[in-house]
Amino acid sequence: MQRYFVEKDAIKNPYIYITGDDCHHIGLVMRMKPGDKVYVSDQERSFVANIIEIKKELVTLEIVEELHEEKELPFSVTIAQGLVRREKMEEVIDYITELGASSYIPVVMSRSIVKVNLEQMEKKNARYAKIAKEAAEQSHRLKIMDVKNVTTWKNFLSSAKDYDLCLYAYEASPKDDSLKQLLRNKTYTNILVLVGPEGGISDKEVEDLKKIQYNADIYAKDLKDGMRILDEDDCDKPDAIWYVFEISNVVVTKEKITFRAVAYGRSNEIIHDFTYDLYRK
Repeated sequence: MQRYFVEKDAIKNPYIYITGDDCHHIGLVMRMKPGDKVYVSDQERSFVANIIEIKKELVTLEIVEELHEEKELPFSVTIAQGLVRREKMEEVIDYITELGASSYIPVVMSRSIVKVNLEQMEKKNARYAKIAKEAAEQSHRLKIMDVKNVTTWKNFLSSAKDYDLCLYAYEASPKDDSLKQLLRNKTYTNILVLVGPEGGISDKEVEDLKKIQYNADIYAKDLKDGMRILDEDDCDKPDAIWYVFEISNVVVTKEKITFRAVAYGRSNEIIHDFTYDLYRK
């Protein structure tokens, strides 16, 4: 079934009211009719609802049942990325929403080739939010990933204190640490991951990151191992909801990206070990 998001005040038990672009999607794109069922979420609760009436600017539904879903990560993951071209940013927003990220922060970095135009960015932000919403619907998430406004490098560094683990991807990092081991040592609730723009993170920016240390639990650390999130449909144990994957043997071609993924459960047991093909659009 199709999933839609609404504001909390759109749910007036036992009815739900959908307005805006989703009305067009329900009536003209999906060609739905009264009697069809959909999932509806207000980002805290989700329901199965039956369509009662479809109008041009209003779709009325009746709640059939409230669902008790565990579709979100048990911790918050924010992905920060050096500002890149619009097409790349849209691709990233789409993928990381489907993978379960909580927030996305575009950051102006020294090697960003994109020039910031505040007026244009305001229009683009509306499109980015729409992409995140559609990706959340497609992947049947309970919440929509929050796409933040573009921020400066200075403001980004200041915001790191809001997280209990800060990671950054840096190709020149020494190989003496393991993300897998780091995540095993402690349970984190609010994780920040920084990825550089096309040109990567500069040496000066790495030095800035290394200075981030507000207390023993908040620090910047090099991120060398890949991380992928799967939901319970991809795991073979009923209590296995979310896993961190160690990714290796990456091969990139024009058609696809192939890599080996080993998934470790909460007790460090290997849940999956397989080769994965990610086809390019």
